[in-house]
Amino acid sequence: MNKPQPDITQSDRFESTRAAHRDETAEDYVEAIAQLIEQTGTARVGDLANCMGVSHVTVTRIIGRLAKEGLLTKEPRKPIFLTDAGQSLADQCRTRHEIVLAFLLAIGVDESQAQIDAEGIEHHTSQQTLGALAELTRTLRNR
Repeated sequence: MNKPQPDITQSDRFESTRAAHRDETAEDYVEAIAQLIEQTGTARVGDLANCMGVSHVTVTRIIGRLAKEGLLTKEPRKPIFLTDAGQSLADQCRTRHEIVLAFLLAIGVDESQAQIDAEGIEHHTSQQTLGALAELTRTLRNR
């Protein structure tokens, strides 16, 4: 059964949301870089700008930050590569996305909307909730 949780204050809930928002950009970018590398063999600033729907300047700024955080390596006019930490984060993001997407599809959300919704929900869902969603999805699929 569920373990009793300590009382959670309103500020605790908002702090969790703020933390998720801080991590969301990094997660989206490493996930997109991993997908580009998987699909085309390489990830470049221009490809990422097209994929994310933002300017080259925005991508360059974010890539610089992610490099400082140790998630990727970059050199001017060269492809972007994920570090082991970046690839691990991309894999975690993909797994979370797949769990949320499978749940939304299992409850009858059409695929295009489920893809959109999963992209937002995945960043704000705890491991405990993801586990529950995965279990419920298995149950729904076995009916």
